[in-house]
Amino acid sequence: MNHTITFTTSDGKTVTASALTGTLVSDAAQQAGIEITQPCGGQGRCGRCAIQITGGNVRRRSTLRLSQEAVEQGYALACQSVIEGDASILVPEQEKIERNLTTDRVAAEVSVPSGYDINWSQTVRRVNVRMNEPSMDDQTDDWARLQTALRVQHKLETVEASISLLRRLGQVLRDGNWEVNVIYELKNLDNHSAAHIIDVRPSICDEDEPIYAAAIDIGTTTVSLWLVDLVTGQVKAQVAEYNDQIVRGEDVISRIIYASKHGGSDDLQHRVVGTINKLGETACKRLKTRPDQIVKAIIAGNSTMIHLLLGIPAASIRLAPFITAVNHPPLMAAREMGLHFCPDAVVDCLPGVASYVGADITAGVLSNGMDDTDEITLFIDVGTNGEIVLGNRDWLMTCACSAGPAFEGAGVKDGMRATTGAIEEVWINGDTYEPSIRVIGGSKPRGVCGSGLISLIAEMFLTGILDKAGNVNLSLPTKRVRATDQGGEYVIAWADETSHGHDIAITRVDVDNLLRAKAAIYAGFTILAEQVGMTLADVETMVIGGSFGKYVNVEKAMQIGLLPDMPWDKFKFLGNTSVKGAYFALVDTRQRERISEIASRMTYLELSADNTFYDAFTSALFLPHTDMDKFPTVAEALLSKEKR
Repeated sequence: MNHTITFTTSDGKTVTASALTGTLVSDAAQQAGIEITQPCGGQGRCGRCAIQITGGNVRRRSTLRLSQEAVEQGYALACQSVIEGDASILVPEQEKIERNLTTDRVAAEVSVPSGYDINWSQTVRRVNVRMNEPSMDDQTDDWARLQTALRVQHKLETVEASISLLRRLGQVLRDGNWEVNVIYELKNLDNHSAAHIIDVRPSICDEDEPIYAAAIDIGTTTVSLWLVDLVTGQVKAQVAEYNDQIVRGEDVISRIIYASKHGGSDDLQHRVVGTINKLGETACKRLKTRPDQIVKAIIAGNSTMIHLLLGIPAASIRLAPFITAVNHPPLMAAREMGLHFCPDAVVDCLPGVASYVGADITAGVLSNGMDDTDEITLFIDVGTNGEIVLGNRDWLMTCACSAGPAFEGAGVKDGMRATTGAIEEVWINGDTYEPSIRVIGGSKPRGVCGSGLISLIAEMFLTGILDKAGNVNLSLPTKRVRATDQGGEYVIAWADETSHGHDIAITRVDVDNLLRAKAAIYAGFTILAEQVGMTLADVETMVIGGSFGKYVNVEKAMQIGLLPDMPWDKFKFLGNTSVKGAYFALVDTRQRERISEIASRMTYLELSADNTFYDAFTSALFLPHTDMDKFPTVAEALLSKEKR
């Protein structure tokens, strides 16, 4: 049966829709154009899609994350409740995605590769073409006329074009009065006589006029775009935005589950394409140009993000034996994907390796150069899915460990992303247990971001607030520690010190989530080293990628056992290595070929099939580790504290 559903939003807007019996409230809301966030992908785990039933017949399939009091007040989870009659539903104010990203705080420094030359470094070309106007004596068709002119004037023997371009070719030639600018891509760098036309523009242009292309990294949390002038090879604009898919899942597994639901895959594909289009518009506005002037894009991202971008089913990624649908996607045109670039812009999604080691890592290996050095290098990208590569020019071994989104503030009671109001650094007085904090933007705090959580856990451990197992010491002479239904917690900021009027605290459950995340990462690179008969002491250089690594305190990360205890001069923090690798591939075709070679050389280790991983993970579940010999500087710091 069809039922009438009346949604009322927090701002008083009312929308009436119809829904069949058994329809999820979340689906009914989406069909009505009402946005309800589902950070866990609609699994009912996060409790953040709560709505209030003010009348009618709605059945709760689960009350997980809801108190009895909340249920009595009519609250239900939108993703776990179904329509069984007419109903009135109040939709509370939804979480807003702040747009003050850490990735925008410092622009990445990037130099044009030495010796860059558009005519020899990559395959995009631009030429001016002049043709004779048709007449009763010369009735050559438009396409043949252009082909002849390209062959005679620019020695292009074989030229291809899409039907999309042919549909508008006649008008462009006439608008340009038979003088046009043609942008094309060579079939390969060694053959300058065969090409595919990307765009034909109704004007003659100067040699130094920009040709725009984009290097893009699709992260689970953040999408970054660098707008590049292919004439000079220079990065002209850098922009970043939260991946709009976040409202449908904060980690890859949640999104894969959401994508498998009816309409979920299309929803996620539209959201990430929309994010890229928004970034393209922003970057182009800065340069006073238009997105349809972008003629090429190279895209990096983990395997799940690439599958969701292309609308390819990703369900097999999370199911044993964990196989992707494709690791090396074919080239596509922007119009096929819904991108607002030049319709025939070439879109190249870089190759990945396996389900959980994607193109973000192959691009990262290229940009950090570990495949071209004799030094044993350990490369980690700390994100919702911790990806790790160990090796050098002779060999590369890789794995991935499910760190989850804890280090991005998700799954933590007062956690948040690294935006304005986030506590990013904490110091605790060892005598009074009083904290000092640094907040992004200098405002009153709203929560704690990843770097702040690492700093906080380390300080709590060194001052005795936490023991090695992560238990809060409730016997300390301070009101900052207190008992709750979920165990002990520590108050970082009192209600009158915050922007929202509530205490900001870290609970035992939060600590457990963070310990599991750091244990997975540490166990991952421990097992990789063991597989090749090494220890972490044999690592000569440790490279940390991702915006997370750019802001984390190395000493604090060592103190909690997230990073191995090694000399600081061995660490390199390179920021977003994925988008930088995409940039190198964009401006140098040989570097693009090198990424394919990197992907083929990498040996993937599936940790779930390795019997030793669980033991390593369990040993790393303590602060900083069960084996303190692995962390001599931390042991020394603890001893120094005790002597005081």
